[in-house]
Amino acid sequence: MSDIDSIRLNFSPESLMLLNAILAIVMFSIALDLKPSDFRALVRTPKALLTGMVSQFLVLPAVTFAMLLVTNPQPSIALGLILVASCPGGNISNFITHRAGGNTALSVSMTGIATVAAIFMTPLNIAFWGNLYEPTRAILRQTTLDPVSIAITVFFMLILPLTLGILTNVRLSDFAARIRKTMQRISMAIFVGFIVVALAANWGFLQSLALTVAGLVVLHNALALSSGYLSATVMRLSDYDRRSITIETGIQNSGLGLVLIFAFFGGLGGMAVSAALWGIWHAISGLALATVWSRSEARR
Repeated sequence: MSDIDSIRLNFSPESLMLLNAILAIVMFSIALDLKPSDFRALVRTPKALLTGMVSQFLVLPAVTFAMLLVTNPQPSIALGLILVASCPGGNISNFITHRAGGNTALSVSMTGIATVAAIFMTPLNIAFWGNLYEPTRAILRQTTLDPVSIAITVFFMLILPLTLGILTNVRLSDFAARIRKTMQRISMAIFVGFIVVALAANWGFLQSLALTVAGLVVLHNALALSSGYLSATVMRLSDYDRRSITIETGIQNSGLGLVLIFAFFGGLGGMAVSAALWGIWHAISGLALATVWSRSEARR
């Protein structure tokens, strides 16, 4: 076993439970902005939504596979990138889309629907692409990758808080309006704080391993953003929708990725470092792109 895979990051079972709870709170706060009518409106005009889902769950994993064939990284790093590409859009994508002047309603709906679809699509993509890429096949064979357990994890972390948030917004709209902004700020602050503490606890490991993985993460994220942009362009969507789909494809739920890595892969070093660096870099690249786009109004 290589050095990177012999490393186990400082991430206790208690920390894992805390991250689960934090991600659930973040999803609940996002769902306070959602109503069933948001989904119905997109069903009536589904082109942008379907393009986003295809970009998220089909194009990005396929592009990831092609990148791995070219770069041939260490198997655990490769599987970490496959796993990140198999996750739904990240929790900060809605905030970044808003800053970028994109279609925030589309972004929020994509996050919600992709989160529901992740119950099936995330384990399916991990198993399919991980087995198709020969170097990662051995890791999957040594791992008990139970789709039902992954579905249960996704349900309690993402689906349940999403449902509760929507119900709160519908049934207790005045209460939801009062707590919405505060909840979103608090949940994001807690999430960022957790990441900072986790990074500090593992800084020595990350410093020694970052150069091994960082270039691949930056390239992978650039390909993810490009995939979203090109998918929307090929489908001739407006600039308004294209910004949303670009960001939704390029901002992955690496927090969910970390939970799955520690729950099902024993915190395998290459996978964990890949997901952790993704969690840092996609926020940087997403905010940088949003800053550029915010200087011009999107055409609708």
